[in-house]
Amino acid sequence: MFKKLLIFIFLLITPVCAEDVHYIITGGPALRKWENLRVEENRHDRWWANFIRASTLRMVEIRQAYGDDAKIVWAVYKDGYTMRGSEDGKPLTTWISDLAKRRKVELLWFNDNKQAIATINKQEQNSIKTFDYFGHSNKYCFMFDYSSHISSACKCWLHQNEINKIKRSVFKKKCLSKSWGCFTGESMSKIWKAHIGHTMVGAKGKTDYQYVGRGQMPAINGTWIR
Repeated sequence: MFKKLLIFIFLLITPVCAEDVHYIITGGPALRKWENLRVEENRHDRWWANFIRASTLRMVEIRQAYGDDAKIVWAVYKDGYTMRGSEDGKPLTTWISDLAKRRKVELLWFNDNKQAIATINKQEQNSIKTFDYFGHSNKYCFMFDYSSHISSACKCWLHQNEINKIKRSVFKKKCLSKSWGCFTGESMSKIWKAHIGHTMVGAKGKTDYQYVGRGQMPAINGTWIR
């Protein structure tokens, strides 16, 4: 009886290990009506699926590294694909939802930075093992809707000054984090490490998505830094 009591107490005080989570957050594409006003060499997102395809390539890498049953949570900026879908005359949000089902990932839509932060904070304590961002960015913030609502500007972002709103406790101590957006390594990565406690690899310079349709991860026109 005493032995059973000790086992019961042990089970009560022993923390339950959370399932590892591989978290991917994906921003939206620019609208062509704005980008076509730019000079040719400065235009973005000719293909609506640049960030979506890069995200699915990363999913393949994760499953290869951590197993076919690895849990992937995919947060996607919905408004960007709703607007681009209307512009292109295609059901992009439906395609993304179907893609998530085929890839067996948990899809979480968001439409503002509070919702974006909430998708991270809702994960279990000590669960996020890898973190990846695909989308537009500058050195101070993830820009979820760059050149979508407004030409060459952004209404929805995650600024480095808002990183302190993200729960540090949901990340594993040795979480592997990487931003695949432009310039993140020049400032935001340092703030990330200060608040979250681990390094986020980011770009010094621009990233290039032009070959993701050929199955290649985004390239770097500069260097990756921590």
